[in-house]
This record gives sequence, C-alpha cells and structure tokens, in this order.
Amino acid sequence: MSDAVVTRFAPSPTGFLHIGGARTALFNWLYSRHTKGKMLLRIEDTDRQRSTDAATAAILDGMTWLGLDWEGEPVSQFARADRHREVAEELVRLGKAYPCYASSEELTEMREKARAEGRPPRYDGRWRDRDPSEAPAGVSPAIRIKAPTDGETTVRDRVQGDVKFPNKDLDDFIILRSDGVPTYMHAVVVDDHDMGVTHIIRGDDHLTNAARQQIIYDAMGWDIPVMAHIPLIHGADGAKLSKRHGALGVDAYRAMGYLPVALLNYLARLGWSHGDDEVMSLEDMIRWFEIEDVNKGAARFDFAKLEALNGLHMRRMDDAELLDIFERTLPHLENGALIADNMSETRRAQLLAAMPGLKERAKTLVELADGAAFLFAQRPLALDEKAATLLGEPSRPILAGALKALEAVTDDWSPAATEAAIRAFAEQGGHKLGAVAQPLRAALTGRATSPGVFDVLGVLGREESLARISDQID
Repeated sequence: MSDAVVTRFAPSPTGFLHIGGARTALFNWLYSRHTKGKMLLRIEDTDRQRSTDAATAAILDGMTWLGLDWEGEPVSQFARADRHREVAEELVRLGKAYPCYASSEELTEMREKARAEGRPPRYDGRWRDRDPSEAPAGVSPAIRIKAPTDGETTVRDRVQGDVKFPNKDLDDFIILRSDGVPTYMHAVVVDDHDMGVTHIIRGDDHLTNAARQQIIYDAMGWDIPVMAHIPLIHGADGAKLSKRHGALGVDAYRAMGYLPVALLNYLARLGWSHGDDEVMSLEDMIRWFEIEDVNKGAARFDFAKLEALNGLHMRRMDDAELLDIFERTLPHLENGALIADNMSETRRAQLLAAMPGLKERAKTLVELADGAAFLFAQRPLALDEKAATLLGEPSRPILAGALKALEAVTDDWSPAATEAAIRAFAEQGGHKLGAVAQPLRAALTGRATSPGVFDVLGVLGREESLARISDQID
C-alpha cells in the first residue's frame, strides 16, 4: 500500500445530502487534508429503483456549497458493474466463492426453520460443496462467498478499537445476484480496492458490513484499508437523528441562513473535539483533526448551539467576506428576494457600511436579511406594528423638531455629527435621548429595532434620511 492517504465519501443518491452524510464527508475531507492525501467521491447508485440524477446533483451541490472538494471525477458504482462481475467470477475460479442454485422458496423455508428453532436466519450452505454437475437446468445461480465457518473475524478500528464477530454469524452471503447484478457488499470492496482507498471513514452502522467485507479482501489477497467507524448523530431526545428531529438536507441549512464554515465547525464538534476549542476555522480543523480523537458515543444535534456558533462566526468574519457570502446566499433565503432584486452598486456600498451594526444583531443570514431590509425599502415605508405605535400622535412634534435639527447638519453627515445635533435638540426640549431616537428609528427603518440610529442615518445618507422622516410627519 502506498504511503499517501486516500479517503472516499460514498453517498447513495436516494435523497439530499443529509446532515449525517455531510459530517462523514467532512471527517474524510479533514483527514485527507490533515495527512496531505486526497479524498475521492463515489456515487453508490447500484439501487436503480431509488437512485436519481436529481439526488446526485443535490449531493454534489451540497458538497460544493460546504466547500468539501474532491479529487477527480465522481465515480459511478453502477457503471463499474462489469468489473464487479469479473471479480466475483475470479473468486469462483479461486474456489473462494461458488454458484448457489437455491430457489426463493428454499430460502424462505430456511429462514422460517431457523426462526422456529430460535436461530438467526442464515443461509445453510447447501450449495457450498456441491458438484456443479448437480445444477438444475435453466436456472441462473447467484454467487456466494465462502465465509470461514469457525473462529472469529476481527475488525481493527481506529475509533471503536478491535471489534470481534463470530464467523458462524457471517454466513455465505451473496456477492452476485442470479440476474448478474453485484451486491452492494461486494461492489464496495472492489471499488475501494481499485480506487486505491487506504482509509475508510464511515458511520458505525457499517461495522457488521466491515466484517463481511474483510472476507472478500482476504479471499482476493488484497490489503484491508484502515477502518474508522464513527458514531451516528442523535436528536436532542437521544434517538437516532431522523426527519422528525428536522434532520434535513444541507440545502435546508443554507436556506435557514447558516454559514458553511459555521455548519462545518458545528459538525466537526459532533463527536470530535480538540481541547476546549469551540470556534474553529477550516485551517484549525485541518491542523487538529485526528481519527483517534473521534468519540465512540453518539453525539446529539442541538439547533440552539448551531445558531449561537453561527452568530459567533458572522461577528468574527470580515465585513466584505460576509457580504460576499450573503449575496451568494440571497436566492436561497425566503426573505432574500427584496434585497437580491434591488441590489445596486450604491445599495451594496450602503450594505457594506451597515454590516458592522447588522451582524451584531444577527445569528443567521435570514436575520441579517431581515435587519438589512430597511436599506432596500421603497418610500413611503411600510411600518411594522411597533414602529406605527412609536410614530403615534405624541411623538409627531418630537419627530418634526428632530427633522429641523438634522436639516441644519449640512457639511458633515457623519454619525458623530447627527448624534451631536439630536443630543442638542433633546436637551433643549427637555426630552430623554430615547424619546427622540425611538420615533426617529421607526421613521427611518419602518421598525422598532435596527442597528444604531446614527449609524442608520449615516448609511442612508442625508437626502434619503430627511425624505423618510418627512414622509412620516406628512
């Protein structure tokens, strides 16, 4: 085996890239980057009934959005069926596998007999040592591997340790069906060997498969890759993560306004840790990731923690970089259309100027879009309920006075200058600053909450600000 590490991510294209699959892809990607190796992508599309091109496209899109790139072209498992058949036939020639002519009725009978006797349903090996001359005419056989019948198979696992399986439980499973279609169990081994995969990192629900797959490796005299079976993700209630927990495809997390780096940071921390480090950059994760540091126990998915972490990443991010990601995500946000449709160079510059105040108040890009909507609103502004209350009768005279004070600011329309003018007006009129700032914010944004009101004045500019305030007085 060469020294270079080769990992692979091998999803089945039967739906979106779900969050558990994304974490498996991430761990493979991190380990390949950490060891300066490479990660390959294989689409396990042998189940023709359930595999779709749309699902494949969704998986590739999800991986691309997360930034988990792979080496070379994605490999289709289905396209390699001839090679899988070739290896199955080679195993028969080597005496390590054999044709099995048992009918479906015989197999049902076998299962029922085993259940009646309290044994696990296993194939009884009836064609294992029969002479091919006994084959019934006109029947296409399946091909079964000759599994060892005594002793045990040990899976040496980087996460789970040594896991032993009694060989009596690993029956002579099928590697090629009677219609000539290879089974998943067999195809995976041939593909991993041919693709030069050195490290298999996947969910611990594949542990029993690993024991069976080792039988094929041994039969062919191939090196067994390093195995690492990672624990599954559970919901907050401790049950395996499912749709009812909101275990959605990664495209749904994009629509909810999460940053790729924050989602990757959160997924990395599900089952793996580096000391007390919570907030990590991609560079940190690549530098620190070791398979041996993955926990054996299942991790629990917590939306509140993901949201808090996302907010931290947003606040730490450079404003221009955050704006760039925000713009690219707008078409996927349900409240992004207003901003996307009205983006211009001027609006973009205003948005960049407003970013420090906007990101302080937002934990997701959806909240950021919500906060930025005032920049893109058309005059006269539609008011939300609280803003309408703030602009009721008692505050009209105050707003009119504030407008006069701001109209007097002609040379320097900076937050400092507008604040000085409003403070002076409040003091002269015996008003608290909040009594002036609140209706002013409502008139400028149509809302009761926004970035600092003097920052809003600065971002909107003198002309637009005065016009919006005038609209509410008129």
